[in-house]
Amino acid sequence: MANSKSSKKRVLQNEKRRLVNVSRRSAIKTAVKKVLTAIESTAANVTELFTDAQSKIARAQGKHLLHRNTAARKISRLAKRMNAMKAAQDSSK
Repeated sequence: MANSKSSKKRVLQNEKRRLVNVSRRSAIKTAVKKVLTAIESTAANVTELFTDAQSKIARAQGKHLLHRNTAARKISRLAKRMNAMKAAQDSSK
């Protein structure tokens, strides 16, 4: 256990940050799942959901929760799937 006053404070701060990070990570996973299910069902609001997921991923990257390459990869893969769905819809019309 922490001995000095400053180390006790750091333990409390670390726990607070951990909870924020867990929450933010969970929100990203939820947003990505929403986009993927919308793509599967070819929903009309895919672009809005994608924008929401993209902003959450970018914010996590800015807060150093995700590495910048990881964030870019996640956004790129989502965009690729969304564009493929839109291309399939356009070709079927």
